[in-house]
Amino acid sequence: SRFRASVTWRVAVREGGDPFWEHAMIVTIDGPAGTGKSSVAREVARRLGCEFLDTGAMYRAVALEAVRRGTDLEDARALAFVARHCRMAFDWTGDPPELMLNDEAVGRLLRGAEVTRAASKVAVVGAIREQLVEHQARIGREHGRIVTEGRDQGTVVFPEADFKFWLDATAGERARRRAHQLRSRGEIVDAGEILREIIERDARDADRAIAPMKPASDAVRIDTTEMSEARVVEAIVAAASGGGGR
Repeated sequence: SRFRASVTWRVAVREGGDPFWEHAMIVTIDGPAGTGKSSVAREVARRLGCEFLDTGAMYRAVALEAVRRGTDLEDARALAFVARHCRMAFDWTGDPPELMLNDEAVGRLLRGAEVTRAASKVAVVGAIREQLVEHQARIGREHGRIVTEGRDQGTVVFPEADFKFWLDATAGERARRRAHQLRSRGEIVDAGEILREIIERDARDADRAIAPMKPASDAVRIDTTEMSEARVVEAIVAAASGGGGR
């Protein structure tokens, strides 16, 4: 059912015992790295009274564990082994929800350059994607009202989502944003190297055999190159609040 201005919702039971939400709504926000998906999705979720699901953090958590174990990032089977032995859950009491990896809060550790590079390797392993897609879909079923961001949320994980958005920006602008983010954390960065990594990751994500990065056919596309985060949030909230989804 559609979002009807009120953000209140109640749990009921379908025939067969499965839960559903009277005002259930799933909003997907997909796109390549550096388009502002996470921060936009977090604010949209707050505005719409939904949970925020950061799927990128899940891939980064596997990457963090792989780095900690010294795993060969070119060995897909070894990476899949790491993923299978990760205990991963969100603490939904936080804002934003904190990702717990093996009972450790790791959110602060997931955005560094080393983990980011490792995550690009993790994300193309089919066995890992299958595992995390199942986990993400389960979260959607359990919570009912979520705003989720990633690269395949509207195409693979939630193809029947109520509202789908695809954020994009030029590679140069995305590299600039990423460099600014890393510098704000005190890291020394090479802007040219970041741009090269973004271009390579775009190509790798678009060409992968499983869940290639592409917009859903019914997604609303938003070019964020010259848009502030606030304007992007307003556009998505207005669309989701006013109807026009699936």
